[in-house]
Amino acid sequence: MPQIRPSSDLRNSYNDISEFCHKYGEPVYITKNGTGDLAVMSIETYERLVGKFELYALLEKGLDDMRSGRVSPAHDAIAEIRTELRNGTL
Repeated sequence: MPQIRPSSDLRNSYNDISEFCHKYGEPVYITKNGTGDLAVMSIETYERLVGKFELYALLEKGLDDMRSGRVSPAHDAIAEIRTELRNGTL
């Protein structure tokens, strides 16, 4: 369950916020004057989130290649890689 905390808690309760983020892997939502302002998370959670975005972008590129016919059978691609490895061009 997400935590929502006022911006003053960043200064007054930083250690509690940090501990929560590391323990639960969830962001803490920070409000400013009663309105959502920031989401604070551990670096591990952030890196995992960025990794997912990068994976989704690569998957979308692959799907676009499939839709555009820019694909080849796996055995052909593997044979080409092996040839390039033998020739030292990869």
